[in-house]
Amino acid sequence: MLGSVVVYSGLIVAFLGFVCIVKPIPTLRIHTRRRALAIFAAGLALAFIGLVLPAPESRIRRVETRLDEFAPVWQFHEVHTMRVNAPPARVYEAIRQVRADEIALFRALTWIRRGGKQLPESILNPGNGASLIDVATRTGFIYLADDPPRELVVGTIIAAPRGMRGMLAPDLFRRTLPPRFTLASMNFVVRADGTGSIVSTETRVYANNDPGRRRFAAYWRAIYPGSALIRRMWLRAIARRAEGAA
Repeated sequence: MLGSVVVYSGLIVAFLGFVCIVKPIPTLRIHTRRRALAIFAAGLALAFIGLVLPAPESRIRRVETRLDEFAPVWQFHEVHTMRVNAPPARVYEAIRQVRADEIALFRALTWIRRGGKQLPESILNPGNGASLIDVATRTGFIYLADDPPRELVVGTIIAAPRGMRGMLAPDLFRRTLPPRFTLASMNFVVRADGTGSIVSTETRVYANNDPGRRRFAAYWRAIYPGSALIRRMWLRAIARRAEGAA
């Protein structure tokens, strides 16, 4: 997350500098276009630093979830949590059933992420009828675990050596792989909480070589704000469906 904060802070500074190149703003003590150009350049430099910051490796201390079994090591991750006024079984069923059109801003953000292109059905371009989990698991993701009403885990290959993308299978996430693999895993965990539930989602990404790690770091830091917003809206959609059913 730090890298993403640095990237977007730099972009904001660069935008301010660009505006002041067009028209200096004395109230901000930017009296000349020369100073505005320096601010613009500094913002771009800061954004670049954010993109290339090292991505340290994290590792679990002990196995507590099914995700821990399949993704014990990662360089990139995010976690989001929400309380739902419904029992775990209903929440788990809602996770399986929520569609893209139930998730606020999902289509707008994924349209931006794919550059407005019309792509075949995928998690970035789902239809209206099927649940998002169903779309994901028939267009590039696989189930790593499906343990109702506790935890659902899916995974995919983001990058792989030539000719090895077809290797996608649960045991791939447990093996020591040759270089140039980047794997992503995401779970939903449901825990009872009094009369309701706590639902959380975590995403982990592991690149097993330095070039792959650097490439994904730049991508991750650019898309992180949108990715985090999608996951928060996804949890809200799950809560609405589960509470409505209850």
